[in-house]
Amino acid sequence: MAPVIGLGVGRGTGPELAAVFERVLAGIADAYAVDIGVTRSERLYHSYLSLKADLGIERVRELTREDADHYVEFCRTRAARGVPAVFRTAINAQSLYLVRQRLQAVKVDVIAAPEGSLLLVRDEAQGFYTGDNTHAPGALIRTTAFSQEITEKVIDFAVRRARQEWPDGGADQIVMAYKFHLLDGALDAWVSESAARHGVEISLFQPDTVNRNLIERGPRPRTMIIAGNEWADIMHVVLLDRFGAERQESRCTENIYLHPDAAGLVEYQTVHGSADDLAGTDTVNPVATVRAAAMIAERHAGCAGAVRMVERGLASLGRRGLATPDAGGRHSTTAVVNALLDVLEPDGRPTVMADS
Repeated sequence: MAPVIGLGVGRGTGPELAAVFERVLAGIADAYAVDIGVTRSERLYHSYLSLKADLGIERVRELTREDADHYVEFCRTRAARGVPAVFRTAINAQSLYLVRQRLQAVKVDVIAAPEGSLLLVRDEAQGFYTGDNTHAPGALIRTTAFSQEITEKVIDFAVRRARQEWPDGGADQIVMAYKFHLLDGALDAWVSESAARHGVEISLFQPDTVNRNLIERGPRPRTMIIAGNEWADIMHVVLLDRFGAERQESRCTENIYLHPDAAGLVEYQTVHGSADDLAGTDTVNPVATVRAAAMIAERHAGCAGAVRMVERGLASLGRRGLATPDAGGRHSTTAVVNALLDVLEPDGRPTVMADS
């Protein structure tokens, strides 16, 4: 039976990138002579800018909840039907973090550093980005929670993922970056208990200490950072720039749901946001979406070597100066994708279009 991949679409440039994803996934499937189905969410989810369009605070709150409720159900239903992966374009952050809290999400990215690699595991399931807002005249009160159960789930996942990434011994160093001084010593105790259970050493640091150590010494060859949302949200792009030589516009990452209702479902997303200002101009950078399609095809649809094939194609485009304006080119999104599809050939077969 052909694998089926989920597709969640937000506003802004979401519809354009969803079309890119479907085209590239179909192109990869054609190159490998396989069938890959796509099941798209019926709802077009809001971006922050689309919510602000003269709707007012109460209506924004209502639509935020509706988007979150709908996407949670979409993911739960896909997981129940055995769908292995979802690609989602950017949606409003408040809706997104309600989803991540309910489905207990972690975001994962492996950043290739010059002397090794850095595994970033971002705790999206708890903390200051999750929670509820209560409004009073002239005030907004945000209530958030941390729990030992979620902390243990995040650490358990991270340790297992590190052993998959480095099967000959796991991470050389495990660092946790949380503002733990605000938590009355509770997080210290939970981390110590979890580290003992897993038989690993975990160093719990304040975010500014992690920053100083990375700036002064850089990461060790196999470093894993388990990070609170607040630090990781800001520092992800910095880590890519400093250690990975990557721009966020060309990067995709994966979100893993730890809640049993969505177990087995992996969500892929671009690192960049909804880019509402580019909507309808055919100039949004498609590279992160293209890479997500390749990762999904290789990991979840049996297309071994699809990532290498797509990277080869992207390198070919780079040598010919085929890029969108944000990446220093003068080509449209459509032109870049068309050119890429023309050169997609699996290993062992000649490329259709030679470099010029």
